[in-house]
Amino acid sequence: MVQAGMQAAAKASWWFWIIAVLSLLWNAMGCADFTMTVTREPAYIAQFPPEVIDWLDAAPTVSLVVWAMGVWGALAGSLLLLLRSRWAVTAFAVSLAGLAGTLLWQLASDMPASMTTPANVAFSVAIWIVALALLWYAIRMRGRGVLR
Repeated sequence: MVQAGMQAAAKASWWFWIIAVLSLLWNAMGCADFTMTVTREPAYIAQFPPEVIDWLDAAPTVSLVVWAMGVWGALAGSLLLLLRSRWAVTAFAVSLAGLAGTLLWQLASDMPASMTTPANVAFSVAIWIVALALLWYAIRMRGRGVLR
């Protein structure tokens, strides 16, 4: 029985759980990349060309802040999605703001040519598509009552 003023949450479909888990795995990879890059994990950082390491070392603090917002906001959104929390929408929006800030910094900086290969550009486009899709999905699930 539902109390007055409270709405029963809609049942989450099996697709919801697949999308939520896949989003968690995808966004955890972004957090792992961020952590290993920022902490300069030797085996991980060895794959970067020297000019990319120099570019990262010269980056202003604000670039680190927006990058962190992007990856950790996305991970929080995925975790909140799994918890069926309406706050997943806010977390994914914060993530998109961080992603936009990161893109602006990259465009304004002297980004190394090795960062602008077709493969890197395609991967950046994929990140944007997934981030926008997750925000859209969270908004849709909130509207349907799946997120509480």
